[in-house]
Amino acid sequence: MPTAVIDLDLAHLPHQFPVDARYTRALLLIRWQGVPIGRVRLPVYQGHVALVDPYRTLAWACGWTCWERRFAEAMDLTPDGLPPRPTPPCTIAICTRERPDDLRDCLEAIAKLPDDGQEVLVIDNAPRSEATLRVVEQFPGVRYVREDHAGLDVARNRALREATRDIVAFTDDDARPDPGWLRALARNFADPVVLCVTGLTAPLELETRAQERFEEESPFGRGFSRQVFDAAWHNPHRSGPLGAGVNMAVRRSVLERLGGFDEALDAGTPTASGGDHDFFTRVLLAGHRVVYDPAALVWHRHRRDWASLRRTLQGYGTGVYAAWTKSFLVHHELAAPAMALGWFWHDQLPGLLRSVRRHHDRRSLRLVLAELWGCALGPWAYLRSAFKVGRARR
Repeated sequence: MPTAVIDLDLAHLPHQFPVDARYTRALLLIRWQGVPIGRVRLPVYQGHVALVDPYRTLAWACGWTCWERRFAEAMDLTPDGLPPRPTPPCTIAICTRERPDDLRDCLEAIAKLPDDGQEVLVIDNAPRSEATLRVVEQFPGVRYVREDHAGLDVARNRALREATRDIVAFTDDDARPDPGWLRALARNFADPVVLCVTGLTAPLELETRAQERFEEESPFGRGFSRQVFDAAWHNPHRSGPLGAGVNMAVRRSVLERLGGFDEALDAGTPTASGGDHDFFTRVLLAGHRVVYDPAALVWHRHRRDWASLRRTLQGYGTGVYAAWTKSFLVHHELAAPAMALGWFWHDQLPGLLRSVRRHHDRRSLRLVLAELWGCALGPWAYLRSAFKVGRARR
């Protein structure tokens, strides 16, 4: 059964939450004064979310984050310790390939952002048609850039070269940025040591069982508390908690400081993913910081069918192991194979055993096996991809 996704603000809570009659449950994203502070799943009865005391129930579901926000407001403080600052000029970059309908929806969401002098780039990666160009032409002020070399990280590096602002915010064509997204990302760059900022990614819809399973197995959200990551206390090779490339901003200077994104990784290459994983690791190893700020919210449309979900999870496995292979072979990081072994032993193997026991749920077993197969392909995929990139450069 589908799940309704509802966006609520505790500071302006309605008396009732009407829901379409076809839903029997709802996922509520809860905010306080526009800032996400938690979420909760609740049943739906006769077109309404079943809540006796809505404010108290939702506030307790958010836990300490809610009371922290309330206390900070009462004391005229900022809960994350960041003073109000003008938003620095930013570039928004969308890397896309042959998904004009998704791109149109994304650009419509970006058009609703406050005007802080940002520019918008669309990087059309190895296009087979002019569909992307025709969509961009419908949005005045959006700049179209064609990049004929395939690869998501190739497109990201092209965006960094084309950008005219010091901060470049990336999102995907199947994502919908919230109105406060760009300002929330940009404010974190007041710290000169911060090189990358990520944000909260919530499901745009949960209409199919495949979308539900993705949100259960591999959600993009990393919680509702702002976190600063530093290699002094966080393992740089454990980059999952840092966020995801669908919701990420970087300083344009990463091209000179780190060489940009590794073009042997991520979508459009044999590795299928892993570009942001490798990038976060290199940022931390270079002595910089990564900030996760849940106030920077985007809504993501997950894959709707099981075949796409299997390919996605297999690609995630391939990309992570490809990034660890690079860390081991190129940077001689012995922590990388240790992370791979730990992930298999403590997470993947128990997940496989649980799926085998559930004889009624063959789809779950297929998803686990797809991820494991992707992991097995990771080292070979990286070697193939790195060879192709090296040959192209020569």
